[in-house]
Amino acid sequence: MFAPLNPPVKDWAGKRVWVIGASSGIGAALARRLIESGARVALSARDAARLADVADVAGRAPNVLQLPLDVSEPGALMDASTELCKRWGGVDAVFFVAARYRPVRAWELDDDDVDATLRTNVAAVMHGCAAVLPGMLVQQSGALVIVSSVAGYRGLPKALVYGASKAALINFAESLYMDVHPRGLGVHLVCPGFVETPLTAQNDFTMPALISADEAAGHILAGLARGDFHIHFPKRFTGWLRVLRLLPYRLYFAAVRRMTGL
Repeated sequence: MFAPLNPPVKDWAGKRVWVIGASSGIGAALARRLIESGARVALSARDAARLADVADVAGRAPNVLQLPLDVSEPGALMDASTELCKRWGGVDAVFFVAARYRPVRAWELDDDDVDATLRTNVAAVMHGCAAVLPGMLVQQSGALVIVSSVAGYRGLPKALVYGASKAALINFAESLYMDVHPRGLGVHLVCPGFVETPLTAQNDFTMPALISADEAAGHILAGLARGDFHIHFPKRFTGWLRVLRLLPYRLYFAAVRRMTGL
């Protein structure tokens, strides 16, 4: 009953890992740690120059494959997955970190922003899973790491589109786990609190328990080592948000208004 929900991943030496969204923030921090752990790491993001900087960590660029792409472009992830399989014969873990965020209130909804956010935050993860799952199912092993957010737990001010996209990822990860866990695959749902990244730099409000991207990467890899399904951090902040999820709407709305002043 208390066994890990996923196969624990503790040793990354020689593992074939694909980090999607690796040019900055949590994705770049994860890539650096994985390279230093001896993994073979494929890096994907739109900014090829930043990917090159990440690839040079500790002078181990030969272990790194750069696959620049725009996750919102049709077929981009499938093409990259095909190239990765040609080079390495498959993949052992995929980290879906790429995200789009813009603080939005209801009266600021914009068609283009909505479409772009959903393509990047939701559709790209589904397209990426569709690309790598056939190979993982054949080898009966692999880890799918989906980075959502505590903003997906329940509705929050200024997260009108972003929060909804992250809620969709939570539902998707839960459904995905039930399908692929019996076939030997791991699914890890990551819900960070506030992390210091180019995305959160847009916020004009105090961010409680703000942590660095490298600290976030450490929490994620520790969660994989334990075989966790739900990896959330820092717990001094995310623990309270998990409690708020249990409140009836009347109490929840009142609590959030009091906490945010919005």
